[in-house]
Amino acid sequence: MSGASEESGFLAVDSGGSGLRAVLGTAERGPLARRASGEPVRTGDRGIDPGHFMAQLVPLVRALTADAGAVPLTAVAVGAAGLASLGAGLRAELPGALAREWGVRRVALAADAVTAYVGALGPRPGAVIAGGTGLIAVGTDLTGWRRADGWGHLLGDCGSGAWIGRAGLEAALRAHDGREGGSAPLLARAEEVFGPVAGLPCALYPRPDRPAVLASFAPGVAACAGEDPVAAGILREAARHMADSAAAVCPSGGEPRVAVTGGLFKLGDPLLGPLDEELTRRLPRVRRVPAEGDPLHGSVRIATDLSTGSLTLPGDGTLLSVTTRSGD
Repeated sequence: MSGASEESGFLAVDSGGSGLRAVLGTAERGPLARRASGEPVRTGDRGIDPGHFMAQLVPLVRALTADAGAVPLTAVAVGAAGLASLGAGLRAELPGALAREWGVRRVALAADAVTAYVGALGPRPGAVIAGGTGLIAVGTDLTGWRRADGWGHLLGDCGSGAWIGRAGLEAALRAHDGREGGSAPLLARAEEVFGPVAGLPCALYPRPDRPAVLASFAPGVAACAGEDPVAAGILREAARHMADSAAAVCPSGGEPRVAVTGGLFKLGDPLLGPLDEELTRRLPRVRRVPAEGDPLHGSVRIATDLSTGSLTLPGDGTLLSVTTRSGD
């Protein structure tokens, strides 16, 4: 790409389960255009497929350039779901592919938890709880990163949408069986959503998207929480798990902040009320603040700083890696 040489052009990308979102801009003028694709990047034997990533990104950048005009692209920041555990191939091949395609010299590859953090808090010490179908907490004192949970619905993601939904369905099945700890309101809600609960195992276990199906019942748990103590108790326990994860990653000194981000928190007061109480109990010196933006906003922040050489966030082998090629 060509353009005014005095400008510091950037491309910011958010790669997740619904596809790619990308922003093209310059440090001087800010974001100029944004586009999205609806196809998620494939994973294979080496994790996230760098070839498929570029096949998705190239036409997206062409469209962005058509919208915004030619930009001297010097820096790219990519936030990718699964990067920490599935990013070896992407880290090895993407910087070279970006250099060949557009002459990019600076590339930052970040786990989506890091871009969620930067989008929510910016370059400040603190902790962010990112909650959706899964859940992870990330914190930094600006010298290093710490993470807690994010281990998937079978091994962790405690307090996540999948965790809340599974607990709600378990309470529904307990009521169906006549066991202690059951919830008649959750049983009624589960049968409205899924049909007779005796058929739940056959409907759920063979599905490859089990976490998403479980998470789809979390709003039902929240809807019952105002009048059902079992549902309220599930959300209280979810809040306790979240506060535990935040406490594990939050810096010990200074006056750190905590923010929450992600679709899970659209459940509103039934979850946020207990969460505020649990955070106050576990982290009394920490202030919860509204998230300033989403993970794509975090990628834009990283890309902007990277394009001007002013990125101060700490590097990390798996959570945030920066590659600078010769010619800088």
